[in-house]
Amino acid sequence: MSLSFNYAGSPAHIVFGEGVSQEVASWIEKIGCRKALVLSTPQQKGDAEALAAKIGPLAVGVFSGAVMHTPVDVTETAIRVVEESRADCVVSLGGGSTTGLGKAIAYRTDVPQIVIPTTYAGSEVTPILGQTEGGRKTTVKGAKILPEVVIYDATLTTGLPVGMSMTSGLNAMAHAVEALYAQDRNPISTLMAVEGLRAFRSALPKITTAPNDVEARAEGLYGAWLCGTVLGTVGMALHHKICHTLGGTFDTPHAETHAIMLPHTAAFNAVAVPEFLQPVAEIFGGSVGGGLWDFAKSIGAPLALRDLGLTEADLDKASQIAVENPYWNPRPIDRSSIRALLQQAWEGRRP
Repeated sequence: MSLSFNYAGSPAHIVFGEGVSQEVASWIEKIGCRKALVLSTPQQKGDAEALAAKIGPLAVGVFSGAVMHTPVDVTETAIRVVEESRADCVVSLGGGSTTGLGKAIAYRTDVPQIVIPTTYAGSEVTPILGQTEGGRKTTVKGAKILPEVVIYDATLTTGLPVGMSMTSGLNAMAHAVEALYAQDRNPISTLMAVEGLRAFRSALPKITTAPNDVEARAEGLYGAWLCGTVLGTVGMALHHKICHTLGGTFDTPHAETHAIMLPHTAAFNAVAVPEFLQPVAEIFGGSVGGGLWDFAKSIGAPLALRDLGLTEADLDKASQIAVENPYWNPRPIDRSSIRALLQQAWEGRRP
């Protein structure tokens, strides 16, 4: 067997374990900082304020304006707060919205980041920033975007609603599925992707029946770390292009969009590269798309784009945008094939 590949491991420092979020202040000092601005969404403002209190004199305040899809105008507002408070690092508490804001700030100012995930988004371990401006979502990649420290504490995720837990997990799973057929995939990224999918296959059903099960929550965070890490080491393809289109143009909820689209984009690409996606069929049973759809249904995840408020007319515009500046994909795409794929996802039909 002849092997040839490139692999670059993530330099992010991972801290994993129950209760490790109590060590935030020491990590602020370890990365050479003294003034941390805590970031959150409006919904998690109370948690962010409590974290700032635990950090003590090393915290200079809280900015709780993070929202989905990382709008540029919100980032600019947050940067003014960073400058006014003279913060020399940011601590992002929450899911993908807060992590995205921290990344956007770091991309523009190069301040260090500490991320404390409370969902399974996985974006905290990628050097990728998706941001929205003028109704379009674009992505950039760079070393400054990758957080320096990520603290995974399962005790902080027991309050995550079950529905959000399911869509967040499926969102992370989409990173792993795309990694399996990525143009620059390698044996290590494939191993991590498969392990991440297995972790979620085990954890998510347990969380639906026992949301306070810390061991199941930890297994979910383990899956999130694996799936996010592989997204950070390989390129994105059709699935992410469509989700970025729907989120950036129609403001559809991020995790739910990924959850709904995953079975359909996986089924679409399985036609071209069945051998790369065989592990998905083995883990979830049946066909690639059908197995993922059945799993999503079994854990109560949303299945139809129309339930997110999209109209059939929106699908025409979405399919056009999705084929403009397309990401590399293992199967050729055109507007009609993407329009058909979106129709199936809009209706919620099993692929």
